[in-house]
Amino acid sequence: MYHDAALAAAVHADPRPASAVSRGVGLAGLAGLLIWIGVARAYGMDGPYAGLMNLVACGLPMVLWSLLIDKVHRNPTTGIDWDHPQPWRATLDVSLVKLVGLWVTWAGIALIYATGRFYWDGNYLFAMWCFTTAAPWLVVASIPYVLWLDRRLIEPRDGAWALGAWVTHTASTDGAAIAGHLRAWGVKAFFLAFMLAIVPPGFAEFIRTPTFGILADPVRLTNWLITLMFVIDVAFATVGYMLTMRPLDAHIRSANPYAAGWMAALICYPPFILMNEGGPLDYHPGTADWTYWFAGHPLVLAAIGLVLVGFTAVYAWATVAFGLRFSNLTHRGIITHGPYAWSRHPAYLSKNLFWWLSTIPVLSTRSLVDTVRATVLLGVVSGIYYWRARTEERHLSQDMHYRAYSDWMTRNGPVPRFFRRITGVSTPLAAGG
Repeated sequence: MYHDAALAAAVHADPRPASAVSRGVGLAGLAGLLIWIGVARAYGMDGPYAGLMNLVACGLPMVLWSLLIDKVHRNPTTGIDWDHPQPWRATLDVSLVKLVGLWVTWAGIALIYATGRFYWDGNYLFAMWCFTTAAPWLVVASIPYVLWLDRRLIEPRDGAWALGAWVTHTASTDGAAIAGHLRAWGVKAFFLAFMLAIVPPGFAEFIRTPTFGILADPVRLTNWLITLMFVIDVAFATVGYMLTMRPLDAHIRSANPYAAGWMAALICYPPFILMNEGGPLDYHPGTADWTYWFAGHPLVLAAIGLVLVGFTAVYAWATVAFGLRFSNLTHRGIITHGPYAWSRHPAYLSKNLFWWLSTIPVLSTRSLVDTVRATVLLGVVSGIYYWRARTEERHLSQDMHYRAYSDWMTRNGPVPRFFRRITGVSTPLAAGG
């Protein structure tokens, strides 16, 4: 959830450690996205291709800003030496072995997609269409890309090469490198399919929603703005999963190696999700949302709606702050600006506060038993996000730059200081949010 950086400040210095990503990257992507949304609304373009164009409008400005202004391709963390490329014959054998490893990985992902029934139902059908359409082009493009990049990599023998070497029996097996490679691609395969599946419906909902008289209806206005926040969040997250590339310094440094981290994350997403309707952690039966309990009180509805939009905006802001580097279960650089200057886990914190305020589980339309059940279950859901936060911290704490950020946040972060003030406890989540 946090992504990588060369932190310039000392551990005990103020201001806070430097972020891996400039604020301009996120602002560039947000500007492009909002311009396209305006065009799409003006011309009624609400189809799936318009949703894909939303990703282009978001991603292209970020790529241009990263390369032309931030010059991220020159960062030492890319592992690229642009000034001393090797002759292509010197790296040809490495590149060919790496291509074998890469294609074997893609073939394995394709097999999983082909055999998973849920990938061929509902919104996932669009994701599968995207993959089957792009696959031949990616296979062809991977050849010149790998040949070109390996000439400039300081160490071209990465996890893909290790897997290719194991398949072709051309070198001794590096099990750790292969495992890291497969974990990284496992993250991409699982989450990119999910993100592409939800891009079109969310985008279409926002484009199609009529706005006539919306300012006079706090509930409609709240729902419309919340939908916009999710359109922004999904666009940035999807672009992040797509552009894990070294020349953009957006590659995956490492994927979470802990089973607990994967379990905590996967149970929050289909097909493993436990919180959906009818699931074991579905806290909605016997409850009604905020619009039910405060119907007929427009000022209260407006006030609660404003807070809910604020929570969703923080959630989207946390994703925007990553620029090109968002993804679950990975380390791609440490983000310290935006909401991450306030809390270690602003997205998780704002998401859970949103659920508690919008659901109000302590109020029930049925019985006291349903009240207790809904409150306990939502508490368990929040506990899962606490668990996710702790497993992410365990993974990222292997990086000294994250430890510097975490130490700074414990001392100076507004949310950690607030929790310390009201609880007197300084645990990673209580202190970091």
